[in-house]
Amino acid sequence: MSDVRITTNGHVGIAEICRAPNNYFDIPLIRDLAAAFEAFDADQNIRSILLASDGKNFCAGADFSAPARDTVGDPTSGHLYQQAVRLFRCETPIVAAIQGSAVGGGLGLSLVADFRVASPDSRFAANFNRLGFHPGFGLSVTLPRVVGQQKAALLFYTGRRIGGEEAHAIGLVDVLAASGEVRTAALALATEIAQSAPIAVVSTRRTLRRGLADAVAAITDHELSEQQQHFESADFKEGVKAMAERRLPVFERR
Repeated sequence: MSDVRITTNGHVGIAEICRAPNNYFDIPLIRDLAAAFEAFDADQNIRSILLASDGKNFCAGADFSAPARDTVGDPTSGHLYQQAVRLFRCETPIVAAIQGSAVGGGLGLSLVADFRVASPDSRFAANFNRLGFHPGFGLSVTLPRVVGQQKAALLFYTGRRIGGEEAHAIGLVDVLAASGEVRTAALALATEIAQSAPIAVVSTRRTLRRGLADAVAAITDHELSEQQQHFESADFKEGVKAMAERRLPVFERR
């Protein structure tokens, strides 16, 4: 697990992504995170998990300078979303520390967590449509579940980037910490959760998240099917090119 650092702090298990500065993900990284979560689930000493990252941004999603197939994977064998569903099947409460940006699939990764801690400097974007393809990483289920259908649709259709304060106002962020204090505040919340009775917490969490992992498993199959069509389009190529050139894309609906 060279890109996922595993440590503990009391009853809190810490999984830290180490791909600074942007912490782009791929199949091996998500697979390693899933393995870390499963190991925490099996450790009777661990009562909550802190999901964090080293570097400027929490996670900037997929690196589209690489081929899309390398990012999402072969749909016939162990693609990215199969590994992502393993994260949602974690039984231990998760707190995510969001410094910098959580963009695209990085936003999807942040929504694996029960709670998100950020600062006014944090940035969030579901920028898939602006790049020319369908949202993924289960966001079709998880984002409306957290912020509501209307706000989720607005974020999807526009691809707009919002700051930590707006994210807190719409419920995407649960705790707004001072700049530079995000990880400390996230660890404090994870520690507070770990102070409750672990059997009761896991049972309550199982009730509140009933059906979520199965819903994500079903929706990621649909998301991937839509994305594979869009990855072949001229609009997707234009969206990625425009992002690299820091300009508005010019889409032609083809």
